[in-house]
Amino acid sequence: MSRRLFLDEGPGETRGVVVLDGQPERLLIERATDRPEHRPGARLAARVRRIDKALATAFLDVGSEPDAVLPLAGDAVRLAEGARIEVEIVAPPRREKGAVARLIGLTEGEPRLLRVAASLTDRLQSFDNAAKIVRGADARGAADVAEDQVLAIAHRLPSGGSIFIEPTRALVAIDIDVGQASGDARRVAVRANREAIAAAARLLRLKGLGGPVAIDLAGRGHDGEALKSAGEAAFALDQPGVAFGPITRFGLWTLTLPRRATPVAELMCDAEGRPTTETLALRLLRLVEAAAGPGERIEARAIPEVAERAQALAPHLASRIGARFRIVADAAIARETPMVKPWENG
Repeated sequence: MSRRLFLDEGPGETRGVVVLDGQPERLLIERATDRPEHRPGARLAARVRRIDKALATAFLDVGSEPDAVLPLAGDAVRLAEGARIEVEIVAPPRREKGAVARLIGLTEGEPRLLRVAASLTDRLQSFDNAAKIVRGADARGAADVAEDQVLAIAHRLPSGGSIFIEPTRALVAIDIDVGQASGDARRVAVRANREAIAAAARLLRLKGLGGPVAIDLAGRGHDGEALKSAGEAAFALDQPGVAFGPITRFGLWTLTLPRRATPVAELMCDAEGRPTTETLALRLLRLVEAAAGPGERIEARAIPEVAERAQALAPHLASRIGARFRIVADAAIARETPMVKPWENG
């Protein structure tokens, strides 16, 4: 296995990419609008606002919304409502859910940030301390490819089949399709399943997905031991915490993965799966930056809500290229296809 690290430092957003054997394996995103107290690794003084014994969870006032959650295990089971504690964030907020914390110990004072999390650059470097971090145009290209794969449902396999990954509220559903591959049906299915298991492990890490996973295997009459060995090898990087279930007679294989990150699509998209206004505005600023050659003035047109958000973020771009651009609201522009062109007048 060989890894390469890429860091795209764009206007208002930094994206880190880990590439494994030529394919993106991790995508780390940090935006200028992120709250530092929500980033994994941050240390906080918190107050236990409420304890839900049925959920074995404490809800923590950390000085900002939403409340963080603390699983009641170990020393945490002895906490009482109102207790002042120090915690470390271990997983950032998810849609409609607070950040997950672990208990450090008791403390004093009001909820506040005690220590900021490691920088995205340091987090990226931790995946391979010996690797050089690549910046510039290559990094931007790697980050764009990683984003495309994060948001895609269908992914091609080397043999010609496909794997489809769709998160639901309850679990992550994965379907394996052998496609138009020819040859002995059993061998084709075995090869597709082997390729799909390796691809699924990488793509789930890239997408930041965890929890229960259900894989609809290709073919029938599966070799459970061989598949488990392939799964253990593919998901070794996700240990500890990966557990494999049996393969049912219907060819459905279940496993569970630790949830260690906010799904990347939740950072980028709304509840309907469309890129958020923030995501589109940041993309627009990158397009302007790419089009702005030496001394060139650029006009960008986008739907009103995207233009408004991009205008709010424009100081991040102006600090890099100067005030050589303008952003115009245009209701006739397609939502996800803004227009960037030379600014000829004014």
